Amino acid sequence: MEWINQLVGRISYNCDVVFVVAAVEERESGSYAILYGRDIRLVADAPLKDLQLLDEDRLAEADQQIKEMKANRAKTSADAEKESGTLSFHLPGRVLHLDGDERYLKKCLKIYKDANVPHIGVHCPEKEMPDRIQELILRYQPQILVLTGHDAYLPAQGKKSDLQAYRHSSSFVQAVKNARKILPYLDQLVIFAGACQSHFESLIYAGANLASSPLRVNIHALDPAYAASVISYTSIHSMFNVENILPHTLADENGIGGIETRGVLRTGMPYKKEMYTETQNDSK
Repeated sequence: MEWINQLVGRISYNCDVVFVVAAVEERESGSYAILYGRDIRLVADAPLKDLQLLDEDRLAEADQQIKEMKANRAKTSADAEKESGTLSFHLPGRVLHLDGDERYLKKCLKIYKDANVPHIGVHCPEKEMPDRIQELILRYQPQILVLTGHDAYLPAQGKKSDLQAYRHSSSFVQAVKNARKILPYLDQLVIFAGACQSHFESLIYAGANLASSPLRVNIHALDPAYAASVISYTSIHSMFNVENILPHTLADENGIGGIETRGVLRTGMPYKKEMYTETQNDSK
């Protein structure tokens, strides 16, 4: 049977997560599949005998959960428009989004576009983020930085407190540290870092404002983009914490945590319709 690109679940986990089979490896103990979460930022492996092809009903159930999340999500750009009034204009914060998964990156960029969030997306393998982050910050001058991709806690590699027992947490941590060497103040650059099961404490201590995952649970693939969109439209006069972010995501306090941070939205005056209406002189 051809397993590559099949949508599967792990029988030993009651098929709780929808995975895409990315590769198949032969090991001493048998054939193993390398799995990437379809909707969550988790990478895993499993014996082929532990995999079950998912039928349309199971996939429809997962899709319905995503639709409900999108329906319940606040319309951040619309809310900010109402708050800004008719005599002012607003400048939302620019997001620099580095993602280890190109497929997830494309989905996140659509979220930013739909929410009218200024953004730059860069596909970057997690292990390359520490080396590339400073040059990218200097080039794009973001107010918000997202560092995400895939991660996982590997019990065979050590305790949950051991940073080296995670697939990519150490890379995320070093990327945050390198970013803070350029912009050290927490309100100068708002950083969201991590993916599924990431080492939350290390990311926060490294300088992230928001991070995953306090109890080493999975987060949805789009959660970083939803969180960044909320921050982009939070006024610089307002402080926010994780409680303001979570209602806009599929996560709870077990999946995303953070520290009190100032928003980045700036308003300006005046706003005049004539400024955006082409006149005879303008069209010469």
